[in-house]
Amino acid sequence: FCYPARLGCAFVIRRGSAARLLSGAARLRVCYPARLGCAFVIRRGRDATFSCVAHFAMNLASTDFELFDIAPCFGVDRAALDTRWRVLQGEVHPDRFAAQGAAAQRIAMQWAVRVNEAYQRLKNPVQRAAYLCELNGAPIEAENNTAMPTGFLMQQMDWREALDDAAASADLSAVRALEAEVIAHRTHALTALHQSLDEARDFRRAAAQVRALMFVDRFALDIDSRLEALGQ
Repeated sequence: FCYPARLGCAFVIRRGSAARLLSGAARLRVCYPARLGCAFVIRRGRDATFSCVAHFAMNLASTDFELFDIAPCFGVDRAALDTRWRVLQGEVHPDRFAAQGAAAQRIAMQWAVRVNEAYQRLKNPVQRAAYLCELNGAPIEAENNTAMPTGFLMQQMDWREALDDAAASADLSAVRALEAEVIAHRTHALTALHQSLDEARDFRRAAAQVRALMFVDRFALDIDSRLEALGQ
């Protein structure tokens, strides 16, 4: 937008649905996402042209939960999360800043990536749990900490053997039965994880549960691969 260069301007970023540009001679409402900050570049000429280009005021230190305006807990309303993601996508979509130039679009793209990364993390229960543990001083360290209870390891070995046998004999029903067993185990494990995170607030115990669920999820992917090989 253009604004007479001869007028003195004061820029005020207010909380709410938009930012306001104020001057002694006139007032202009700038429709711009409240979550984004505006910086204005004045160019020489008869009019001074102001562009919202310099930076996004979303705090880089904000957590995924803060970015999505939801409570930092394991129990998340998926429908609300999806709705918030669509709103944020609209706010930071680079196409909205096409008229502001390449710099604004590059910054918008960076924030679009940030929003999508946060969404992917929050919508996945295991990733969300791992993130909560990290935020609360209980890092998962899955690559370095592979210690698991003996009973869990034995179960993993039994599952693996059963899958190999079923695949070798092309026994689709056996693979399906194993798939159902793993899904039931995962559902129960997620319930226990919810209790550890949101009720007991025991993040170290939750971290161990997350590591176990990572094993389960990898095995579930192996089942999917075997089913695909069997034409299912």
